[in-house]
Formats: sequence, structure tokens, C-alpha cells
Amino acid sequence: MNNDADNGAAPSGGSGRRRGGHLTDCALIGPGGAAGRGEAQDTRPDVLVLGGTGKTGRRVAGRLRAMRLRVRVGSRAAATAPFDWREPAGWPATLAGVRAVYAAYAPDLSDPEAPERLGALARAATAAGAERLVLLSGRGMSSAARAEEAVVAALRGSGTTWTMLRGCWFAQNFSEDFLLPEVLRGTVSLPAGEVAEPFLDLADLADVAVAALTGPGHAEQVYTLSGPRALTFREAVAEIGWATGREVRYRPMSRAAYQAELIARGVGRVEAAAAMVTLRETLDGSCSAPADGVERALGRPPRDFSEYVRRTAATGAWDEE
Repeated sequence: MNNDADNGAAPSGGSGRRRGGHLTDCALIGPGGAAGRGEAQDTRPDVLVLGGTGKTGRRVAGRLRAMRLRVRVGSRAAATAPFDWREPAGWPATLAGVRAVYAAYAPDLSDPEAPERLGALARAATAAGAERLVLLSGRGMSSAARAEEAVVAALRGSGTTWTMLRGCWFAQNFSEDFLLPEVLRGTVSLPAGEVAEPFLDLADLADVAVAALTGPGHAEQVYTLSGPRALTFREAVAEIGWATGREVRYRPMSRAAYQAELIARGVGRVEAAAAMVTLRETLDGSCSAPADGVERALGRPPRDFSEYVRRTAATGAWDEE
């Protein structure tokens, strides 16, 4: 999705040279620009965004560019910043000169190797001189807790600070991820029962990430992020149906039936089992209470699910094919 709301103004915090431990808006000009009179142009990238082509990373990168910061997007396909979680030998070149790192781990934090790789990334970032690492973590997930512990341990006493962004269910799962085809078919099936979820708008996550990457006051902070109110999946798809003018139903399933359906769709048995662990941990009601992370980080309330639905419906993302 590429609309004004998702590519809106970044939160306050500024861009440019660091003063007093944070980036200010006094000097750095974007690519192709000139530095201030009498200054050498700073050609170093300010921020490395890992997962920069994904749902969260592209929003983070877009906001950083809007602040006229230099951004390096790391991915396996990137020509200028190649990055592969399985190939740590190539990390130093991608990290060279970076001041801050946003890390969205792939495939996801349920990967048993995620803690070890994230710890290694944290050590490599410190060795490269990075001053901040912002990790996209998870709420209510045991695998996310292990990943956070690995990063904290790796950065302890290093001088590189960390910030954890804990999210659970993203609103954009209905429009940019695995639930989109089901919305388009008119039936969303999940082993969620009537558990309520305060769906997080990724526009809010990106705003918090940019604040943590560029502004003061976010070192060693854990931000649990959510929307302002909890809805059941039945209520959420009903809002989508109302906004699109067509029926979208919710079909609750048992975990066993859902896992069997994943495997029937071609998902490997190991991957399906890992997915079920995440679903069990995030749909047990432990994430139902709205969290205060957006307000703590930004000083404003989070966006409501209804706002996301109106915005997305206007893009045509849910139009029938």
C-alpha cells in the first residue's frame, strides 16, 4: 500500500548530524545534495534497514528518506547492500559506516536459528561502529523473548544501544499478507475462536521505529505496540465487509484442522508446526489488552483499526477481481 497515511511525515527527532547522542536536522542533505558551506559532504548511510522491502521495512525506509537521511536497504537481492541472514561473512561490508540498524528478521522469529543470528548481527553492528539497533520483536512469543535476550546479551557494555518493538497481529495482514486472499474470497479462516486482538497499524510501527532510530530517549526501551481497542476477528472482517460493501465472513477453526489445511496448501510439516506454535501463543488472549507503546514512544494515541480499514478500502486493495 502506497498512500499518504502510510508514507506520512516521520515523527519528530530530526535528521542529519548527531549531537548529544541523537540525530538532528541541521546538516545532512539527501543523495545528490550538498553539505553546508565549508563542510565536506557526508556520504555515509545513516541507517541500515534489514528487511527493507517487506511490510515494515519499506515503511521505515520511506520515512527515513522523507527525513532526507541516507538509507541502506539490506536484502539478499540488493545490489548495493546485499544481506543474507545465512551468510554472516558478508555482513561487515553492508554494515560499514552505518549509524543505526533496523532489523526485521526473516523468515520470522520462530526460526530456531533466529536468536543466534540476531546476536551475531548485534556484535557485527557494534564492530562496525553502529550506535543503535532497533529490533522488530513479537508480543507474547517465546521465540521473540529468546531473540531479545540474545541481542541484549550481545550489546551489553558495547556502547551500542537497543530498542525492542513488540507487535502481535498487524492490521495489514488483512491487506498485504496471508489473509488477503481469504478476504478477497469472502471467508477468513483462523484458529482464533472469539479471541480479541488490538490490531497494530504498521504506520504506527514505522513511526515508532523511525523515532527510535533517529531521536533521543529510546535507548534500552521495550515498546509493546498495538491499536487502541481490541476486536475479535469476526468484528474485524465485518468492518472490512462494511467498508467494501460486500460480505466477508469469519470461520473459526480448530488448531488441528488449520494445521492440516496449511499442509494441504503445500506448507512443510516443520514450518506448519512452527506456525501453530506462534498462533497458539498469540491467540491465547495474552495479547488482547491494548498496549501503551505507541503513546509512550510518540506522545500520541495509536491509529484505530477503522482508520486502517477506510484507508485501505480507498486504495482498492479489497476490490473483487
